[in-house]
Amino acid sequence: MSELRRTAIHRALYRPNLFLGGERELVMITAVVCTGLPVSSLNLVAAIVGFGLWILLTGIFRMMAKADPYMSRIYRRQLQYAGYYPARSRASRPN
Repeated sequence: MSELRRTAIHRALYRPNLFLGGERELVMITAVVCTGLPVSSLNLVAAIVGFGLWILLTGIFRMMAKADPYMSRIYRRQLQYAGYYPARSRASRPN
């Protein structure tokens, strides 16, 4: 009874949800936009630009995911924070 019980936590339960090495949402949205560009214009130049843009952005998203797998979510959350918080204990306290 002196030894602690060990429970295995499978890697799939805590591993970040990545697609092609980048954040799943960002890569999928980029794929849809870069596919829609040549489909809507029906032009070879737009197809080349869409493919090049998708390759470039997927590489950037992979670098972001290597630094932090949740970087875009953290960035969106920090935009909601105020730029300055006054040094008071509560809002109703007189100065």
